[in-house]
Amino acid sequence: MVFILVMSLTGLQNAFTEILPEFTVGPLELGVGGFIFIPIVLVLLFRTYWAALAVPVGEIVFGEILLGEFDGLGAMEGLLLIPVCYYFAAKLLQDPENTTQLAIVVFIAEALEEFFATFIDIGKVYVGVEELEAVPGLPESIIVLEGVDFITQMLITGVIFGVIPALYLYPKLHGKVEPLLGMEPFEGERGAPMRRGFSGKALLGVLVAFPLAFVAEATSEVGGALNVVWEPEFLVMYGQSYIAVPIVASAVVVAVVWYRATHKPDR
Repeated sequence: MVFILVMSLTGLQNAFTEILPEFTVGPLELGVGGFIFIPIVLVLLFRTYWAALAVPVGEIVFGEILLGEFDGLGAMEGLLLIPVCYYFAAKLLQDPENTTQLAIVVFIAEALEEFFATFIDIGKVYVGVEELEAVPGLPESIIVLEGVDFITQMLITGVIFGVIPALYLYPKLHGKVEPLLGMEPFEGERGAPMRRGFSGKALLGVLVAFPLAFVAEATSEVGGALNVVWEPEFLVMYGQSYIAVPIVASAVVVAVVWYRATHKPDR
């Protein structure tokens, strides 16, 4: 039930961000990468790898498959990186009442995923463009653009739509949502340092997921039989209005899961 709730709520926020406008400043596109405070707060509340795994699954199901934009191996990047980065960061939170720890953890969760994604974006260009070195200044310009994009995404998505709302939402939900889904709230220890939550296994998961995500993304750029891309014709017919389908679908799933969690039959 936790997996389905996190998956559907992540899909709902992802569908909403799809309809938000983006602004172009030169070669840069400025926009909201996602309301990441929603998935990261849920992962911090439930503190399981399955809750973290539900985040990219929700994006794939409601943000890609239902929209007919499934990118095959390209979807593996988020499926591999997001769960391990979010789970590693969530383990660091040892004092739920410490707002400084909370802010750092939320920032780390997004920064790790965005940092590795930036390197993958740079690397796949080198893989996909054989004559990259033949164009003077092109490799350097790619690195600069990706670096600037990383900084802007961390400011917009990581801080404005990540850390700031999470500082308000997490204390409001902590201890109230978990019992509804049959889980004990994480109490932690007041004043406990973040280093107590450092997990070598979680870090190893991050280090293993990164090269696998790069291989998957590079393979998707090269194309071929291994990369199955789904682009149905109905999108041409319905256009942008079809975005209502994943929004309604994810909202219905959230409502059903919440109803079942809050209306358990007496035994």
